[in-house]
Amino acid sequence: MEPRVTLLDAVRTRADLTGNKRVCDRGTCGACTMIVDGRAIYSCSTLAVDVIGKQVRTVDGLATGATLHPVQQAFCDQDALMCGFCTPGFIMASVALYEKHPNATVDQIKKGLDGNVCRCGTFTRILEANLKVRGVARA
Repeated sequence: MEPRVTLLDAVRTRADLTGNKRVCDRGTCGACTMIVDGRAIYSCSTLAVDVIGKQVRTVDGLATGATLHPVQQAFCDQDALMCGFCTPGFIMASVALYEKHPNATVDQIKKGLDGNVCRCGTFTRILEANLKVRGVARA
């Protein structure tokens, strides 16, 4: 793999996992958020060679068979999506948050999602989904 290939490009083109989205391509919107070794990162600004040997998780691998991850289910239940482009990033940021803070406070939720942008204005529903899932999200 060429050293200049981003994690997002490697995952989308080489692994054919297209759940995480390319939107800003400069690490400002969060749509490409993945979890690397338990930490939410922007995959559009992370080189693939920098994560060799690390655990990389994408939104594509959260569900167990036909059962959605609790965060994914909460987003569906609260209708916390509109166009859907930001949704994978918000979900991955939420999963990373709950793995560190299972009973996150409202302030912790807001801080954990601060690097993600929704241009459709579903922030209230995204917060509601996170409030619904806290304490029950699993890894």
